[in-house]
Amino acid sequence: MHSFPPFVVDILALAMGYSLGSIPFGLLLTRLAGAGDIRSIGSGNIGATNVLRTGRKDLAAATLLLDALKGAAAALIGGWFAPQAAIIAAIGAFVGHIAPVWLKFRGGKGVATFLGALLAIHWPTGLIFCAVWLSAAALWRFSSLSALLASIAAPMSLWAFGRGSEAVVVALMTALLWWKHRENISRLLSGRESRIGQKS
Repeated sequence: MHSFPPFVVDILALAMGYSLGSIPFGLLLTRLAGAGDIRSIGSGNIGATNVLRTGRKDLAAATLLLDALKGAAAALIGGWFAPQAAIIAAIGAFVGHIAPVWLKFRGGKGVATFLGALLAIHWPTGLIFCAVWLSAAALWRFSSLSALLASIAAPMSLWAFGRGSEAVVVALMTALLWWKHRENISRLLSGRESRIGQKS
């Protein structure tokens, strides 16, 4: 496995990460539980925040965990092949979640997968992400705002820890996460964004 040229390893890591990331756990769990198609309620996204709008906290928690695990698993498997492949597999998983081919590229917003990948790549940065998210959520009770602020902290943390190349890739992931939250940003600015626990 280690005889492959580096670019081949990177391509394989990207494809593996995308494949893992594109598994729509929120959609699968809600359908298996008889809660219907998650894409037809709330924001229409397949992530844990929208699953919570079904009233099933257990399904939302399971979705959060599994979406985080697929990001972590992709990074860990990629890193097993080659150190640089961990971050490549991580971005593959993130893109797979937000744009899964099976759902016509309409996926979730990637926050849990982003976090899982961070914890696998550099767990102190993952913990910083969690701390920022929890602090912002406690102060303002906006899931979207918490994710946006935490995502900014991630590349800054990696840079501070001397992991510049990973910081650049995570900054790209942060930009994609912000793009996926563009409607939330618009609602935040206009005062129409739902708070945590508030029905959409």
